[in-house]
Amino acid sequence: MTPPATRRGTLVLMPNTLDLGTGHEVALAQVLPQAAIERATGLRHWVAENAKSTRAFLKRVHACRPLALPLQEIDIRELPRPRKGGGTAGPAANGDLESLLAPALAGEDVGLLSEAGLPAIADPGAGLVAAAHAIGVPVDPLPGPSSLLLALAASGLNGQSFAFTGYLPIDAAARAARIRELDALSRRLQQTQIAIETPYRNAALLGALAEHLNPATRLAIACGLTLPGGWCRTLPAARWRETPATLPDTMPAVFCWLG
Repeated sequence: MTPPATRRGTLVLMPNTLDLGTGHEVALAQVLPQAAIERATGLRHWVAENAKSTRAFLKRVHACRPLALPLQEIDIRELPRPRKGGGTAGPAANGDLESLLAPALAGEDVGLLSEAGLPAIADPGAGLVAAAHAIGVPVDPLPGPSSLLLALAASGLNGQSFAFTGYLPIDAAARAARIRELDALSRRLQQTQIAIETPYRNAALLGALAEHLNPATRLAIACGLTLPGGWCRTLPAARWRETPATLPDTMPAVFCWLG
């Protein structure tokens, strides 16, 4: 008689808060659904960018609902570091990702946690999700905050057609050229463009956008959403030139524009 196949566990995409590194820790229950918090209490295996911050997250979960296991008995593994200079992961990296899913192949659920927001959205966890699909591990995304979508919703710009462009070039000339390219694309397609930046370069990106976007292009800046004092403001680029905002260098911001 052939033994029954082992039930495969699920890769659970666990949402996180948006307060990492801001100095303003919000109550977990204010930004994460209760069902997600409850699911987190029972997961024995986790994959994340950083084990230390994952342990901190689980301590916050425990403050809301007790963990099923002591923290020291929970298995936390880190994602492989991205290649320098970007590029597609090679066979070795793909093998590393599959090895992180070994508990799921043995029938246990595995949690994937981002440093902030939703896993695999502007996040290296996307590679693990792709690996899960490749080997037949089910994927269960749980609802939670995404700074990109919250900013888009609050901007009043086109939410029917939009594109996330990630980080713009740091070099001033290359960044200016990219901004003009994306502005023209936005105008031609009526497509909202969304970009982010490392917080300490927020002010530099705002200055570049205000300078190089068409004066009539509407530019929205969302800063510290879900945090105390978070805000979103949409103005023509010309107005941002006249009255530039002061952006904190420790607070995440999202930049959206529509030509």
